[in-house]
Amino acid sequence: MDSQVNAVHGGVSGGGGAAVGVQIQHPRRLPDFLQSVNLKYVKLGYHYVISNLLTLCLIPLMAMLVLESSQMNPDEIHQLWVHLQYNLLSVVICSVFLVFGSTVYIMTRPKPVYLVDYACYRAPDHLKASYHKFMNHSRLTGDFDESSLEFQRKILERSGLGEETYFPEAMHSIPPRPSMAAARDEAEQVMFGALDNLFANTNVKSKDIGVLVVNCSLFNPTPSLSAMIVNKYKLRGNVRSFNLGGMGCSAGVIAVDLAKDLLQIHRNTCAVVVSTENITQNWYFGNNKSMLIPNCLFRVGGSAVLLSNKSVDRRRAKYKLVHVVRTHKGADDKAFRCVYQEQDDVGKTGVSLSKDLMAIAGGALKTNITTLGPIVLPISEQLLFFATLVVKKLFNKNIKPYIPDFTLAFDHFCIHAGGRAVIDELEKNLQLLPIHVEASRMTLHRFGNTSSSSIWYELAYIEAKGRMRKGHRVWQIAFGSGFKCNSAVWKALRNVKQPRNGPWEDCIDKYPVELVS
Repeated sequence: MDSQVNAVHGGVSGGGGAAVGVQIQHPRRLPDFLQSVNLKYVKLGYHYVISNLLTLCLIPLMAMLVLESSQMNPDEIHQLWVHLQYNLLSVVICSVFLVFGSTVYIMTRPKPVYLVDYACYRAPDHLKASYHKFMNHSRLTGDFDESSLEFQRKILERSGLGEETYFPEAMHSIPPRPSMAAARDEAEQVMFGALDNLFANTNVKSKDIGVLVVNCSLFNPTPSLSAMIVNKYKLRGNVRSFNLGGMGCSAGVIAVDLAKDLLQIHRNTCAVVVSTENITQNWYFGNNKSMLIPNCLFRVGGSAVLLSNKSVDRRRAKYKLVHVVRTHKGADDKAFRCVYQEQDDVGKTGVSLSKDLMAIAGGALKTNITTLGPIVLPISEQLLFFATLVVKKLFNKNIKPYIPDFTLAFDHFCIHAGGRAVIDELEKNLQLLPIHVEASRMTLHRFGNTSSSSIWYELAYIEAKGRMRKGHRVWQIAFGSGFKCNSAVWKALRNVKQPRNGPWEDCIDKYPVELVS
């Protein structure tokens, strides 16, 4: 079972130790150092030339046209004007086609979707769950044997979580009281807490909301969570409301994608996307170790996002949605069952994590970036990738495939804080720097795995650090049961400051912290 711990959570030997610290390099000889510097500038020069190839080609052509026109005498200019007069019909037809084509393009192009603002829920301090409190609580419940308690202790030590994550109210009681009423209380506190902050920051009115999308994987009561929000905020009777259940930690991106599609149909309106998970009724009280892992990682959290297709909202919006790419590997049986809710041998319900989880996540990621890469990467990176494939096919089958440099396409990365091993793997496979995964590691440390809302805590971290500038591109990437890998790409429309009532407001100065290995 220790091998399973290491596989899923990057155990003692995992590479996620000092996550944001400076990595010490072995000293290199001066010629090697100079060679690496030269190669760096050669690559930068190559990217600049290829990315600006059209401009570099047009400049000489424009210079030649200007030079030619400056050398034309008045008689030649008069002859050109007479020629155009005699071909008036051709000019008019071309103009009509140009105007018609432009009109069709403007009318049929996708409507821009703007992210006006968002808010993340931060639980009150009395709901904090330290390592000691977690272990003491688990021991006092009397549901876990010594082997299971020791297993949970090891997971906590290697998880990357800090001492200030939150449990719901019901799980602080001895014994715990995972009732339907307590689960509803948790859902209301999280959703309404995030929405209250969002509405206060944006001054949006209930009559302005035309679309509501709520996602929560494991808690789906009747009336639905979306109906609870409609009732609380008295949303209008024709609001398009949707409740997504059972879609895992990547459902936040799915909810955004659904809202985007609805905003293409319903013009001049706003959409609210609420992403959360519910712990109260989904705590595992058994001794199956693969089902104990979620107990150690999942914590209270939620987000509310305000989207708009109104052109007037562009001026106050933070971001514009650029791309959404969704990958589903559910046709494969192993992928389908790698995160699976079921009952153990004694009938206790929990979510089991397969030892193949990381390999399956890697395959889903590969498929996702294969689709995403061509639409976000500069042509220079695409040419290098294609050239490597050609060389590998024709000359050497053992050559390693070229890994595109995604830092040329994105300025910030919000990797789902599902666990330390997930962040480690993406940092290694995408060849990212510690600064690129800092937001993910610190979100995992401060708030734990908050499921589909974790990517919004990470974006809030980047903003709180003052790193978001106009024109910056953000890649949100999340994994979920099914098995799914989903990506959303946003472009900042202005310099974004630390949000009011943000989740990092009282602690951002403490971060980043050094994580133990």
